[in-house]
Amino acid sequence: MGVRFLNRTFPAAIGRGGVRADKREGDGATPAGLHRIVGMLYRPDRIPATALPKWAVPIRPFDLWCDDAGHEDYNQIVAAPFAASHEVLRRADPIYDLLLVTDWNWPEARPGLGSAIFLHIWRRPGALTAGCVAFRRDHLIWIANHIRPETRLLVAA
Repeated sequence: MGVRFLNRTFPAAIGRGGVRADKREGDGATPAGLHRIVGMLYRPDRIPATALPKWAVPIRPFDLWCDDAGHEDYNQIVAAPFAASHEVLRRADPIYDLLLVTDWNWPEARPGLGSAIFLHIWRRPGALTAGCVAFRRDHLIWIANHIRPETRLLVAA
């Protein structure tokens, strides 16, 4: 799959469930639609702040993302310790070294529609995700430095 930003096309990987207009929790699909980029998180021990826009926020060692559809903090960043189901943002592998957060099911998350859809670094070319859109590291850094508040990600079914 290719994704276009500012007249450049970048190879990208999508969810193992394909692209779906009827995205559901746990289906592994990337939701079709027009998505705003609403946040940027990065690992300061792996990517220097000088390589990113000033509005990028460092991922702290205790940062998590709640993916428990029954919890009041569903689809939000939370801090450890946290008993409900969650993803660790400061991972041992590099895929979350840089995260662009979309507005999928955010800020008013509705249970069952699926938690965060991130733009992140891919595991390897063509490796499917759990629903996110993944890019080569240098491509994602380029994208991060060229997006603006009006930037949208269009995912077509």
